[in-house]
Amino acid sequence: MDKALLFIVAALGLSTFVNLILKRFGISLIIGYIFTGTFLVYALGLQEFRHSEALEGAAEFGIVFLMFTIGLEVSLSKMNKMKRLIFVNGFLQVGLNSVVLFLFAYYLFHLDFVSALIVSLAFALSSTAIVLTYLKNSKEIHTPYGQRAMGILIFQDLAVIPILILLGVLSNESSQPLSEILFDTAVSAVLVLGLLFVFGKQLFTWLLHFSASAQTDELFMSSVLFIVVAASYFAHAMGFTYSLGAFVAGMIIAETKYYHKVEADIAPFKDILLGTFFILIGMQIDLGVFAQNYLLVLSLFIGVLLVKTVVTFLALRVTDSTDTAFKTAVSLSQVGEFALVIFSIASASKLIDDDLAGIAMLVVILSMVVTPFLIPYTQKFVSLFVKDAHYIETVDDIGAVKDHIIICGYGRVGQYVQQHLDMYGYDYIIVDNNPKLVKKALDEGLQAYLGDMSKTAIIEALHAKDAAAIILTLDNPEMKALISQKVLDVNPQANIIVQIASAEERQALKDIKILNAVDGEIEIARILVERVMQCDLSQKKKIDKNYK
Repeated sequence: MDKALLFIVAALGLSTFVNLILKRFGISLIIGYIFTGTFLVYALGLQEFRHSEALEGAAEFGIVFLMFTIGLEVSLSKMNKMKRLIFVNGFLQVGLNSVVLFLFAYYLFHLDFVSALIVSLAFALSSTAIVLTYLKNSKEIHTPYGQRAMGILIFQDLAVIPILILLGVLSNESSQPLSEILFDTAVSAVLVLGLLFVFGKQLFTWLLHFSASAQTDELFMSSVLFIVVAASYFAHAMGFTYSLGAFVAGMIIAETKYYHKVEADIAPFKDILLGTFFILIGMQIDLGVFAQNYLLVLSLFIGVLLVKTVVTFLALRVTDSTDTAFKTAVSLSQVGEFALVIFSIASASKLIDDDLAGIAMLVVILSMVVTPFLIPYTQKFVSLFVKDAHYIETVDDIGAVKDHIIICGYGRVGQYVQQHLDMYGYDYIIVDNNPKLVKKALDEGLQAYLGDMSKTAIIEALHAKDAAAIILTLDNPEMKALISQKVLDVNPQANIIVQIASAEERQALKDIKILNAVDGEIEIARILVERVMQCDLSQKKKIDKNYK
């Protein structure tokens, strides 16, 4: 008990300190938790503590809450909206990578069939935690490559469920034929999903409604915890992993109006428990194995990154441009956190050799450590191979946004507008049809898109109908008139603010019902007079006196 308490205190203190440092460099907190586990095992001599049942139980609940929050993100409506990006691109990426990696593992490294299958499925997955965090923070999640990466990551998260079910089937020691096991598993899966979606949805919605009506945060939080644990236990009782029940519960709640509150309330629990899981993963790292096999680990790390990049690029190039396919492939080239879950379960179930699991986990961790340093330079790396590669080529739907300001045109005036909006703290997005100006905005960390706003598809993708204002700072009078009319066609009440610099522009826009037109000549005259009125008039009095 004393050692356990010592470990918990040391883990909390060290992980907090390490992650505060890593946060300053934009590095994923996952790396800090893994480092904490590895360091403490060797620093405190707690090798025998690696298989603590208490820690493993907490770590398993970390995965449960992670799957629950992923379920919140992949609601049925969102999956329907992104079905091509998720199911077509995702299936191609996971399927082709799994096949190619399996062939390498089975024929080149001579692994047995089960080991090769598990390794290939695990290595085909990428890091949702690291990649999505970067895409959201950099605002590149709304670019074509960001949308494709997000769609593929959602499919990978969905694919974890059948992979975990497969591990359960493979570890089944009964003499029952495989065909019967698969049939029973399929029937149980339909039963679990049916009961949760039909009866569970009504129960969950009713429980959240009454706990929210009570206006007591503790009661609402306890209701959420009950839903997660109950759904997890039900799935486990039916022969599946706890994660499956939590994932389905998340998908169900995502369809309710309590989605945002649940997501915010559950975040601290998920992060703490998930941190425990990654600390436990760090404890499993055997530095002796790395010292003996460092050349093999480094070779596998480089090989996996290259194979995944090439295969993912070829899979996406069929439907996407070279630039978009390449950037997506590079961003998803690493191996993700769920591979650690798979290897941990497979090793505990004796499906793969402990030494193989140790080497594979070292490869995963190394790729996750490198990714935060690699992914910000994706564009520069792609530019070495793709001529005239731009950040984005078109605008995908930018997601649920409302009351934002759209700056159409990022020339000199547009840049001044952006700076003043920053001063007042307004949310805005930039759109321009000049790749250099868009690149400049993105280099400055702004949310910018390459597109022609005279196109209805671009107007809808930018949610101009829900925008608080649309500021046109373009130089071309005809283009200003065309964009204004197109926006008004979509939303007759749109708050369009147009800069008018000449009589020619005034004439071109006279028949368009624009709410706010800023006439440059009139405004300059007004400002000049205001400046005069603000002057110290004592000088004028002195001049008048001298003349008298």
